[in-house]
Amino acid sequence: MVKRERSEIEYEVVQTSRAFEEVIAQLRRLTVQGQLKPGDRLPSERDLALKLGVSRNTIREALRGLEMSGVLELRKGAYGGAFLVAPGGDTLAGALQDMFQFGSVTAGQLTEARLHITAAVARVACERIREEDIRDLERNVADAQQAERDGDVVLRSRINLNFHRVLARTTDNPIFVAVMDGLISIMEHFIDTLGPPQIPDVFKSRMKVIAALRARNAEVAAAEMEDNLRVVHKGYLARLEQGQRAPTSPVPAPAAKPPASRAAARPAGTAATKAAAKAVVVEEPTASATRRVAAPRRTAKAK
Repeated sequence: MVKRERSEIEYEVVQTSRAFEEVIAQLRRLTVQGQLKPGDRLPSERDLALKLGVSRNTIREALRGLEMSGVLELRKGAYGGAFLVAPGGDTLAGALQDMFQFGSVTAGQLTEARLHITAAVARVACERIREEDIRDLERNVADAQQAERDGDVVLRSRINLNFHRVLARTTDNPIFVAVMDGLISIMEHFIDTLGPPQIPDVFKSRMKVIAALRARNAEVAAAEMEDNLRVVHKGYLARLEQGQRAPTSPVPAPAAKPPASRAAARPAGTAATKAAAKAVVVEEPTASATRRVAAPRRTAKAK
């Protein structure tokens, strides 16, 4: 059922040279105050313009800004209009990607953040992981092994990378999920621009992490994840400084598309050569093994 707009809300006339920003700020304030809630439909452009004392063009510009921020959905049709929505983690993940692509963070800063965040995720996961989560992680490893048997190294790398997403989901913390999703999206870009590395024993490392999670041994799980990332980052930094592309699979085989349960590989955005040249990470090994994370499986209870 479509919600009706709230008619009792008192809007303030906007008086500023950048009126659309004040419109956005006022709508956000009304949301914080609880006068507007996710699911509510805003008044029409004409009514909003009259209430706020601005032009309809200003209202359109403000609505587009809110839509891009992920807090507003513009629907068409008889039951359409501008509806407030609860933002998800996509906005944060996209912001992290933009920060790296536009050079706001360095490869070293990205590496440092990923190391600490991954270790923290592993520790929290040890406290909250359930048997069904462990089965999802084991399924991810099995999918990656199948991709390797098929000779599809790129797919194997993406599935390995999605392991991290699955692990983040087990924390039931949407902040961990959103941040990890943004970091992994950057790593997926590296796979496309640099190619997947050839790092053995990744599956042995994965099973060691899963065993630690099942035993709720947070320190072992965190150390294994962190150590592998350090090895990968160091190797890729050296490779990038030499201007080398990561080796591709010696066995050309048809790409096996992962089923819905596999973390689907997100298409990389516009290839930013400079950003790729600064990248330090892609996969993750143990002292000799690669790693990548699996896409999140379930929505956070609190994703």
